[in-house]
Amino acid sequence: MTMLPPVAIVTGGGTGVGRATTLGLARLGYRVVINYSKSQADAEETIHEVRGRGGDGLAMHADVADDADCRRLVSVAVARFARLDVLVNCAGTTEFIPFDDLAGVTDEVWQRLYQVNVVGAFHCARAAREPLLASGGGSIVNVSSVAAQLGQGSSIPYCCTKAALDNLTVSLARTFAPHIRVNGIAPGFIAGRWTQGGLGERYEAIKKAYERTLPLGRVCQPEDIADGIISLITGSTIVTGQTLTVDAGMMIRGFDVTFD
Repeated sequence: MTMLPPVAIVTGGGTGVGRATTLGLARLGYRVVINYSKSQADAEETIHEVRGRGGDGLAMHADVADDADCRRLVSVAVARFARLDVLVNCAGTTEFIPFDDLAGVTDEVWQRLYQVNVVGAFHCARAAREPLLASGGGSIVNVSSVAAQLGQGSSIPYCCTKAALDNLTVSLARTFAPHIRVNGIAPGFIAGRWTQGGLGERYEAIKKAYERTLPLGRVCQPEDIADGIISLITGSTIVTGQTLTVDAGMMIRGFDVTFD
């Protein structure tokens, strides 16, 4: 009996950390299914690259904030590739709102960030549970942030949603055990288009400030975070309920950074 190659769903898998994770898993022989909400061209280009390297994959539109879309994403993946082994909840959103701009934090911001960053991860994990079990178990990785612990980041709601996601990781790890492992990863400052778009003209100054103060002397690249995600999938099979920090030492450097 021929064993089918493993299958991974990476939400938000067409850009940034999601793209790097998609390509990394494809290199390991995974067939990959990614979704996009707005970045169709990026998602399709990522799958084109996967196929160009001899792999297989699928990009489809799905909004993780919508439970029906999450169920459809998983259903299409299983129908196409006949199994599911890994789910990486990488899709996320934020608003860049200064912490002292309390009036700028509207109910709409709170609701949208929670629906995507927390409820969306729950939707996908719930939809994936039975297919993962049918394939003999598997692994889920939730992409969090050091903002959950530091209370620093793009906005107060963003920090709170990532803290909630860390709690969801533990809750699901307990609920899905013993056959499905659920872990998280907490990146530090990530260089790239998403952060640059949010910070605008402040991006280079803030990036350089972190590079001066981080113990490892550099900020994270998407590939650094993807390596951490893949290590949680392919490493020890008795690690669950943990959130791995990948931050070049941000959590141990102290909180004072002088921006140029």
